[in-house]
Amino acid sequence: MMRVTLTTKPRTKPLLPVEAECIVPENFIGSHDLFVYKGNKKLRLEDLFSIRKDGNVNSPEKVLVTLRGDTSRVKRVGEYMSSGKITIEGDIGMHCGNFMRGGEIEIMGNADGWLGREMRGGSILCHGNAGNYCAAGYRGEKRGMRGGSVEVMGDAGDYLAENLTGGEVHIHGNTGMFPGAEMRGGKLVIDGDARMPGANMTKGTCIVRGQVFEMLPTFERIREEDGMIVYHGDVAGRGKGELIVTSAGKV
Repeated sequence: MMRVTLTTKPRTKPLLPVEAECIVPENFIGSHDLFVYKGNKKLRLEDLFSIRKDGNVNSPEKVLVTLRGDTSRVKRVGEYMSSGKITIEGDIGMHCGNFMRGGEIEIMGNADGWLGREMRGGSILCHGNAGNYCAAGYRGEKRGMRGGSVEVMGDAGDYLAENLTGGEVHIHGNTGMFPGAEMRGGKLVIDGDARMPGANMTKGTCIVRGQVFEMLPTFERIREEDGMIVYHGDVAGRGKGELIVTSAGKV
């Protein structure tokens, strides 16, 4: 096992976002020049992080990368990641796990928007809250998350799992507006409350164990099963998805 520890250095403008798609396990095998952007300024990774490496391996699946310090404005960590593990000890910025294909990302704090955007495989575990568009596609995309798993122990924002096509998303807390909108497959589980879930879904399964507020009228009630109500829809778009809820608010 090789352990790579990246600790943020003090910054005079800490609110400037840092584009850090180079932070993936495979990039720390051997010697590489790694670059990030702070705002519109290109810098070496070591200009913003203290880097410590312990061990030496030839396979990225044996690389563990740990991020320490204030990483709340560090974006695109784990983009196109294929193996290994990244642990983030605090909060993380937008687009963490973009297009992820394998490996693990564990976030001890909160994650900003587009966590797991259009990911294909691997797993993301966020111990805090996730922002808007978690496990979704970017604006204009027809397919969101396609494989793998995203688990959020806290709450998630609006448009959770929009355009979900495959994989599984599990939110232990509450969600915002339109979770599971335009779903085309996969599974979305929400342990808390949701508002207007499953809008225009065509396939897949969305389960809401808390209260559903403003249940959409374009779902057909099919049956009750194990204390849950099973709907099919969204029939407005001839959808054949499943929306399974404990209780529904006004239609």
